Amino acid sequence: MTWFPFICLGIGALIGFTRWVKPMLKWVDLIINIGLIILMLTLGAKIGSNDSLISSLGLLGFRCLLTAALAIAFSVLFTVLLEKTILPLEEVQKKLASQNMGIEQEIDHIEEKKPASPLVWMMPACVILGIGMGYLLISPPQIFVLDYTLMVSLVIIYVGVGISFGVNRDVFRYVRVLGWKIVLISAAIVAGSLAGGFASGLVLGMPAYITVTAAGGMSYYSVTGAYLTQVYGIEVGAYGFLVNVAREFLTVLFLPLLIKISKGSPIAGGAAGNMDTMLAPVTKFVGPELGLVTLITGTILTFLVPFLLPVLVHL
Repeated sequence: MTWFPFICLGIGALIGFTRWVKPMLKWVDLIINIGLIILMLTLGAKIGSNDSLISSLGLLGFRCLLTAALAIAFSVLFTVLLEKTILPLEEVQKKLASQNMGIEQEIDHIEEKKPASPLVWMMPACVILGIGMGYLLISPPQIFVLDYTLMVSLVIIYVGVGISFGVNRDVFRYVRVLGWKIVLISAAIVAGSLAGGFASGLVLGMPAYITVTAAGGMSYYSVTGAYLTQVYGIEVGAYGFLVNVAREFLTVLFLPLLIKISKGSPIAGGAAGNMDTMLAPVTKFVGPELGLVTLITGTILTFLVPFLLPVLVHL
C-alpha cells in the first residue's frame, strides 16, 4: 500500500513525458474525469452505507470546517512571515511585470485552456447521489464491491496526476525566472497546513495523525478522501474529503479578506487547488503577474500531496 501511489505516479509521469500523449490529452482527461466520477460515487456510497456516519454528519461537518479554517489560518500565517522576511511578493510582482507581456500571456493562455468544467457541479452531485445509493440500495454483504471501485478510481487518478506532471513540466521553467525562493511559498503552505491540522487535533480532541493527514491534503479532496478511506476506513476518509472541500469553500468565501492581509494570503488559502479550480478566482485578486506564482504553487502542491499522504499516515 505504501508504494502503490508512487508506482502509479511514476507510470503516469513516464507516459506524460512521451511525445504521443499530447495529441491524446482530451482522451486522457476524459478517462481521468470518469475516474473522478467513479471515486465520488464510491465515497458517497461508502458514507451512505455507514449508519453511524450518517447519524453524525452534523458533528463531522463542524470538525471539518474547524480543521479547514485552522489549516488556512496557519498557512496564511507562515506565508505572511515568509513575505515579511525572505520573499516579498510585491517585489516579485514588479519583476514579473518587467518581463514585458510574456508572463501575462502565459496566464491568459492557461485560463483559456481551463474553461469552467462541468465537474465543478458534477462531483458534489455524484457524492450526493452516491450517498443515496449507499443508503437505499447497498446492503452490508455488497459493501466489498466498493473497495474494488475505490482501488480502480485511485489507480486512474494517480496515473492521471503523473501524466499531468509529465505534460505540464514546462510550468517549472518559470521557477528559473522567479528564482528558487518561490518554492518556499509551497513549503510555507505545507508547514502551515500540517500545523493547522495538529492544532485542530488538540482543539477537537481527535488523534493528531488523522487531523494532520487530512489537513495535509491541502484542497486535493479527491485523492485525500480516497487514500484515507483505503487506509483507515470511510469515517476517516469522509473527514479527510470534507476537510479539503471545506478549505476550497472557505478560501473562496474569504478571498476579499485574505487579499487585505497580504499578496500571498489568497495563494496560501488555495493551496493545491491553485493548479485548477482555484486558479481563476485567486488570480482575479492577486493579479495576472502573481497568477503565475499561484499556478506554480498549486502545481507543486498537487504533485506533492500523493507523495506526502503515505508519509504522514506512517508517522
